[in-house]
Amino acid sequence: MFALTTSHRFQLYSEPTDMRKSFDGLCGIVQNCLAQSPQSGEVFVFINKRRDKIKLLHWAGSGFMLYYKRLESGTFEFPAYDSGSSVLRLSYVQMVMLIDGICIVNIKRKAHYSSTISSA
Repeated sequence: MFALTTSHRFQLYSEPTDMRKSFDGLCGIVQNCLAQSPQSGEVFVFINKRRDKIKLLHWAGSGFMLYYKRLESGTFEFPAYDSGSSVLRLSYVQMVMLIDGICIVNIKRKAHYSSTISSA
């Protein structure tokens, strides 16, 4: 069951990650490399060097959840990002597209109507 929704915030760690790491190892990366709390409620995303495995670490209120996917062929594509940054924020849509194998490098969001309510 994939219990992550649009209400979650996703952070993709830009360095290749050893997929032998589990809860404690990934929490260590979040604390030591990203200087964040793994219990913040954000979803931390890790991809291995060959880009054929991905793990998502999420604090679910009473414990950690770990999602893991291994591709039989192909690779996960990183979106465009600042190479000087160790983390990249992803929207829910970008996260789903990344997991589904859709290339998100050149995707541009088109303008949509949004109502503006002015206070009188």
